[in-house]
Amino acid sequence: QVQLVESGGRLVHPGDSLRLSCAASGPIGSVLALGWFRQAPGKDRDFVAAISNAGTTRIRESVKGRFTISKDNAKNTVHLQMDSLKPEDTGVYYCAASNTGLSGVSRLYDYWGQGTQVTVSS
Repeated sequence: QVQLVESGGRLVHPGDSLRLSCAASGPIGSVLALGWFRQAPGKDRDFVAAISNAGTTRIRESVKGRFTISKDNAKNTVHLQMDSLKPEDTGVYYCAASNTGLSGVSRLYDYWGQGTQVTVSS
């Protein structure tokens, strides 16, 4: 069972930057892509960004230019750099791993972390 542990979420002000990290462990040889999703209170879980083993990325349109996804293969870790944060970026951010490949569809992700809370408020 692949295990994913997120870290880095906290309360920040609008315009601030924040970097989330997700450490993967276990049988990760089957994982083809890692992604980030977020869920605001009372809303569905939405795709944010994903990166394949080859380094190809997909980014949600509304965060392009502000969010960047990257990975450290040596540490089996994926990062989400978030700049110019807005109140609408508030939510629980989940890391996910897919055995299918790079995708923005949550049902194609097989493993999920517990989530880390990001709150953007003045």
